[in-house]
Order: sequence, then structure tokens, then C-alpha cells
Amino acid sequence: MGFTIIRVVNVAFEVYSIILLARILLSWIRHNPYQPVIRFIYETTEPYLRIFRRIIPPFSQIDFSPIVAFFVLYIIERIVVNILVLIFY
Repeated sequence: MGFTIIRVVNVAFEVYSIILLARILLSWIRHNPYQPVIRFIYETTEPYLRIFRRIIPPFSQIDFSPIVAFFVLYIIERIVVNILVLIFY
């Protein structure tokens, strides 16, 4: 039971990381913002990225907030998974 919960949480973080990475890559290419998949990516990542954009302003037209957000998400993932491991094992 515990392993399943840990795995589901881990997969959820991995999926969100992939969506966040897709958002970072989309910022480098021209795309149709009305396409449903792209809208989904923007709508799921914007609330999280907005937190970091308020803290880290763009530097010379380069937005470092998605990079910082990506690493913070990884740190949060490790903390949550480690807490779950301590709870279940």
C-alpha cells in the first residue's frame, strides 16, 4: 500500500515536471496559443510559474523563473517522497 502511494506521488511530480519542461521549450518556439494541448500546458503551469515571476524579475529579456521553478519542484518532490517513505516504512 505504501509503495503504491509513493509511486503515484512520484509519477505525479514527474508528469508535472514534463509539462513544465514542455512549457519552457514552448517559450523558445513559435506556436498557436489556442491549440488545446498548448492551452492545457499553459493553464496548468502558469499558477506555479507566477509565484516565481513575482520573486525573480526577467533579466535582459531572459526569464529565469521557469528554471528556478523546475529546480524547486524537484526539491519539493524529494522532500514529499522522503516524508512518505518515513511514514510508510
